Amino acid sequence: MTTNTPAYILNLSCPDRTGIVHAVSGFLLERGANIEEAAQYNDHDTGLFFMRVRFACGAHSESALREELKTFATGFGMTLQLHAAAEPMKTVIMVSKEGHCLNDLLFRWKSGLLAIDVRAIISNHRDFYQLAASYNVPFHHIPLTAATKAQAEAKQLEIIEAEGAELVVLARYMQILSDNLCRSLSGRAINIHHSFLPSFKGAKPYYQAHDRGVKLIGATAHYVTADLDEGPIIEQDVARADHTDTVEDLTARGRDTESQVLARAVKWHSEHRVLLNGHRTVVFR
Repeated sequence: MTTNTPAYILNLSCPDRTGIVHAVSGFLLERGANIEEAAQYNDHDTGLFFMRVRFACGAHSESALREELKTFATGFGMTLQLHAAAEPMKTVIMVSKEGHCLNDLLFRWKSGLLAIDVRAIISNHRDFYQLAASYNVPFHHIPLTAATKAQAEAKQLEIIEAEGAELVVLARYMQILSDNLCRSLSGRAINIHHSFLPSFKGAKPYYQAHDRGVKLIGATAHYVTADLDEGPIIEQDVARADHTDTVEDLTARGRDTESQVLARAVKWHSEHRVLLNGHRTVVFR
C-alpha cells in the first residue's frame, strides 16, 4: 500500500453470531483493502457485537464502498458507519465563564493533537472572544435568560448546523440544554461534569467537596442527553485530595482533571473510537 491510499474507519454493531469478523475481513479483502487496525467486543449482557476497523483502500471510491456496505450490512442486521480517516471532525465548542477546558482544547487542536476542526465558539458571555480571535475561530455571543432560552437555542442550533458540526463540546457551558436541543444533538454532544460520580451537583462543587472532606475528586465526560448528567459515560478520572487542601487547591486540581478527561473524550470521539451501547459506551482506545 502506498501512503497516498485513502484510509477509512468502519464502525459497526449487530447481534452477535459466529463469522462476523471473517465476513468483514473477507468483504474488505475482496475489494483490495488493507486492514491497518481492528478491534472488536461482544457484550454478553446484551448479545451485541461491536467492531472498529481502520483500513486503506484505493480500488474503490468512498461512495462505492458505502453502497456495498449497505448491502453487506443487511445480512447481519448491522448498524454501521464509514468515515474518511483523513477528515478532521467539524466541531463547535460551547463555553460560559470558565475557560480552562476551552483553552486546553484549542491548544491541543492547534498543536495537531486532536483530529478536529474547530469551526465556532458559542458562549452566553463575552469573556473569551479574545481567546477565540487568537486562534482565528469565529466567536458567537448569545446571551440567554429564561425568557429568551428558546430563541437563543434556535440561534445556537442554526450555527451548529451551518458549520456542519459532527461534534459539539460543552466545555463548561453552564446552562441546561432543553430536551429539544438534546435530541437534536443526540450522539454528537459531549459534556464535562465536575465529579467522578454524579454527586455535588450545582454551583460551587469544590466547596461542597471540601466541606465533605473528600479524598478523591474527579471528572466525567459523557454524551449529552435530556437526563441531566446521566448520559453514556466516555471517560472518567480522579485526583487525590487530603485534609491540607484548600478549596482553591481542589478547584485547580479539578480543573486540570476536567481538561484532561474532556480532551481524551474528544480525541476518542473524533477518531471514531466510541460506539454507543444503550446507556453505556464501547471505547476502542
